[in-house]
Amino acid sequence: MFDRDLAEVYDLVYRERGQDFHGEAELVTRLVRDRSPRAGSLLDVGCGTGEHLRALRASFPHVEGLDRSEPMIAVARAKLPGVDIHTGDMCDFDLGRTFDAVISLSAAVAYLPSARDMRAAVARMAAHLAPGGVLLVEPWYFPETYLEGHIAGDVLRGNGRTVSRVSRAERHGEAVRVDSHYVVADRRGIRHFTETQVFGLWPREQYGRALLDAGCSAEYIEGVQSRRGLFVGRRQR
Repeated sequence: MFDRDLAEVYDLVYRERGQDFHGEAELVTRLVRDRSPRAGSLLDVGCGTGEHLRALRASFPHVEGLDRSEPMIAVARAKLPGVDIHTGDMCDFDLGRTFDAVISLSAAVAYLPSARDMRAAVARMAAHLAPGGVLLVEPWYFPETYLEGHIAGDVLRGNGRTVSRVSRAERHGEAVRVDSHYVVADRRGIRHFTETQVFGLWPREQYGRALLDAGCSAEYIEGVQSRRGLFVGRRQR
């Protein structure tokens, strides 16, 4: 998952499919500032190629990122010189410091294999919060909001590349498997690769309970982040 082939086209694909990284960073900034006006440090867990961090760097004097995909980290480090991008698993990482805000966007926690792992990841994020710090976690879809048998297709162009992407989703109990095929055309030629992603399909209550168990408050904001919503917590002082 998230190998070099996908890392090379990730920003193009998601930007041209409509993900507004800058707008999402503005939402994060507003939510954090409303709860912690003096917040000056932020950690992005599951930072991917660093697009959110690139925008958030303008609002927070100190930002860092963490991801487990080396190809994605390489892209992030190239675009964010001077920013610490750590390699690590969100379920057991320990950076040895705390932050005023910790975020996990793009449904990164839903890539974990179980709800138990999701709870472990939320606990590790909360452990990296300063007292009164703000935690933002974007879920994937809930069982009642998931669209069964979703099929998607896009042709995306930019940066001298044309990318064709088709995907098919299939539910298996509390998980959804998404198989995607990519055809990429650029100066090097035409190549094809596949990507399989498995998302946890967990109830809203499980996310909220994970924040509470981690020592944070738990608020759910509907209608944002591609209508998946966003969980917001604040660590108890």
